[in-house]
Amino acid sequence: DERLHALDDMMGGVLEIRREDILKMDIPPPSFISRPEDLWSEEEKKTFEDYEKKVKELNEDKEDYRQFLRSEWKKLEDSIKETTQNFDESVCKLSEKKVKSEMVIHQEELKIVNLIYALLLDEELDTREAGLHKFLTKKKKEKVTLYPVFLRCGHVDESFLPHPQSLEHGFIKEFADIPVDLLDELLQLYKHRPESPWTDTLLDTANPYVKGSPENYQDALSLLMKAMDELDSPEHMPSGLDQSVWERFCLARRNKMESEELVKWKALALTEMQAFLRRRVDENEKMKSELENIFRELTWLKEEKMKLQQNLTIQFLLKQGQVELESTEVPDYSDAILINRSVVEELNCTLAAQGEKKITAMVEYKDFSKGIIQLEWEHKKMKMQIQDLTEKARDIVILPISKDCQLFLTVQNYDTHIAQHLAGMEQSLGVMDKLHKKNVKNHQKKVRELKKGIRLKERENYELSLQLKEMLISVSERMHIFEAADTRDISEKITKQRYQEILKQKYLRNFIREQEKQLAILQSEAE
Repeated sequence: DERLHALDDMMGGVLEIRREDILKMDIPPPSFISRPEDLWSEEEKKTFEDYEKKVKELNEDKEDYRQFLRSEWKKLEDSIKETTQNFDESVCKLSEKKVKSEMVIHQEELKIVNLIYALLLDEELDTREAGLHKFLTKKKKEKVTLYPVFLRCGHVDESFLPHPQSLEHGFIKEFADIPVDLLDELLQLYKHRPESPWTDTLLDTANPYVKGSPENYQDALSLLMKAMDELDSPEHMPSGLDQSVWERFCLARRNKMESEELVKWKALALTEMQAFLRRRVDENEKMKSELENIFRELTWLKEEKMKLQQNLTIQFLLKQGQVELESTEVPDYSDAILINRSVVEELNCTLAAQGEKKITAMVEYKDFSKGIIQLEWEHKKMKMQIQDLTEKARDIVILPISKDCQLFLTVQNYDTHIAQHLAGMEQSLGVMDKLHKKNVKNHQKKVRELKKGIRLKERENYELSLQLKEMLISVSERMHIFEAADTRDISEKITKQRYQEILKQKYLRNFIREQEKQLAILQSEAE
């Protein structure tokens, strides 16, 4: 094919020049390059320069294309490594997920087996407990308790029953206004008792509840009252007794008979109840032995159930090769208690909160104590200022005023008065000079003494300054110890002592300054 042949010859078989074709390209050298350079013409030199430029540009393009290809190659290598690494990671994650899922499945199966075992034990204990409860209900139904007996018959308290002697004494007191012979006759009638056949009828019945029932008591009491009606008839009334007194006597005798009948009925019921109680106590002792065995078995079952409820089987996940023991002996976890991690974390949080509260309280206490110390210092400062002001006021009051000042303040024509006294002053100048010389000598002596005192005070001040430096160092050390060890009481005492010493030093310095001022004033006056 002529077209394809021409394309291969002219353009290398492609219509567009590709970038990778640059590496295959070569610029042909000129024909005169074989000759020496001296024989070249100007045009040949220019063509050679153009040739060198084209070769250089081609080499640069080739180098750029090589760098581009290298960068692309590195990118492809990195992408291949990343894809392989991602694939390996995904495979590892899937394998780990598979192992974990199988582990969880086996754990759940083990939990299910443990739960089934616990349920079977619980069912067995429940069935045994139900059987024991049924047996216990049967025994309770068979057993007849003594509580209905006491409810029907009632409890007898003999302290509330009336005593016959107390009734006779009450009768004598009640009928004390009657003559003695009638009273004796009434007392015999009061003691007389009619015959009542109710005890014989009650003894025939075998049931103790029937004998001591309230219905029988009411029947016997009605029979007794009928018999008392016959005794209360006026035929039996003694001669010479008033009708109202006889009615009152019949009423008292009826009350006495009712109380005696009540006492008899209660005593009879009590004896029957005691005999019935003895029989039931023997039966109860037999039943108690059986019930104790049942209760023991029930308590054992309850303890077993509590053990099953409390002594739970819990699975722990322990990584293989991660568990290390110091010794070969396995520790005893019989009295161990499992606590949720949240409980420990809450306790730690509460402890941290309490610690922060304590720190804030300590800081507040420290600031408050600092404020108190500062207020005490200001109070002492104000006291010292008051003392200084009082001393100044006293000095002003005691300040000596010369006669010239007094005359200047009191006399109106001060100049004429001075002119009159000048003569006298000239005469007294000699005396004044002598006195002045004496005063100067005295003042010089005082100045020397004060200078000696100043030197001594300066020495003391130097020693005190050295002590002050040591004290400040010890104070700083004590403050650090106080902040670290919370020994506040001791440190406060030490700081107060140091503070007092510092105040003393400050006061001595102020005092020395005042003395220096006074010395300067005295020196000026001496001059």
